[in-house]
Amino acid sequence: MDTWLIVLIVVVAVVLLVLLALALSKRSRVAKLRQREQAREHLQESQVRAARAEKEQALAEEQAARARRERAEVEERTRLAEQEARERSQRAGEEASEAEKLRARAEKIAPDLAHDGHTHQQPDAPQHDQPGGGGATRR
Repeated sequence: MDTWLIVLIVVVAVVLLVLLALALSKRSRVAKLRQREQAREHLQESQVRAARAEKEQALAEEQAARARRERAEVEERTRLAEQEARERSQRAGEEASEAEKLRARAEKIAPDLAHDGHTHQQPDAPQHDQPGGGGATRR
């Protein structure tokens, strides 16, 4: 075989190897670019989701704070209503006690008065305060 043919075969083989190496290199760069683009997309999606999560967390905290505030307001109103009820009950007890004292004094002063606070009426005396007496009949 001639030398020039061997040299030509070697040169063609080297060129083919160089072309193959360039193709693999380009393919590797394209794959790396694709991976970087994919990583960039993941990063953007991550940022969007993190912002959404922060917003949801803030809304949840705001809702919890509102619920705690409303519960505190209800508890305050309940406490005030219970306090007012105790005060009214105390006043009612005082009024009942005072009423009992006055009734006892009245009975001591005029024992002939009835327990309901009215004088004993004579059977032939006119009774003006009878319910249902007089007036029109309702149908």
